[in-house]
Amino acid sequence: MKDSAPLPRLVLVHGTRMSAAQWDPYPALIPGAEVVAVDLPGHGSRVSEPFTVAAALAVLDAAVSGRPPGQGVVLAGHSLGGYLAALYAQAHPDGLSALVLLGASADPSHRLAVVYRGFAALLPRVGAARMARFTNAVVRRLGVSGAAADSLPDGAAYAALPAAWAAVMAACGPHLLREVGCPVVLVNGQWDQMRLHVRRYAAACADPHVVTVPRATHFAPLTHPDEVAAALRTALRLAAQGRPSRAAYHGDRDLDPRHPPERRQHARPRDR
Repeated sequence: MKDSAPLPRLVLVHGTRMSAAQWDPYPALIPGAEVVAVDLPGHGSRVSEPFTVAAALAVLDAAVSGRPPGQGVVLAGHSLGGYLAALYAQAHPDGLSALVLLGASADPSHRLAVVYRGFAALLPRVGAARMARFTNAVVRRLGVSGAAADSLPDGAAYAALPAAWAAVMAACGPHLLREVGCPVVLVNGQWDQMRLHVRRYAAACADPHVVTVPRATHFAPLTHPDEVAAALRTALRLAAQGRPSRAAYHGDRDLDPRHPPERRQHARPRDR
């Protein structure tokens, strides 16, 4: 008797200042995958390690390439983790079964990125501990509660922020997706400022799928785990189907696991 195929591997990458703990609810929500959540340098269990792009991509590569033969892998990242996942996908355009970018479809070259540069410049003057208290209070006001709120990190990971954001602004953008052959699922909260250029990102993909989580902000993985898990399961299904040579743009759609919509196909949008 032949051994059954292994479950696909789902590698989850957290956002700025967060850690692998961000994904604690997801193994139970996605039992059809081997969920592997990683800590980036300067975060979580690696908080003492300096952040560099090379070190961050090495963490992703260890999680992706450590899979057994024959196991498909879906790489999903939130915010900073999404931008790094896109960098990894560009370097390994045929190495993934699917790619998911959560809250990571704003073009860092856009003029509005000055807001994030200003925040990074302000951090040393305000102090990491004070900034963490303020940020955590805002995150709670935006709907993060329960265990997710209890596990919000202190200011230690802010040490990695200037280097991490500088790397994103210098190297990231929709151009990273032009040679990526696998399905790319672009997931954003309805009120997420990081969905600003989602059409630009979709236009760069060979097989884009755009999902909007209703009434969610940039913190959708923390506030709307059921809906985000549904989007991740969609990516796993797309990965299992294999990749088409060139797909139609699968337009922006709301995602509610209680009433899953039919997928609508649209003409590829023009960049605005």
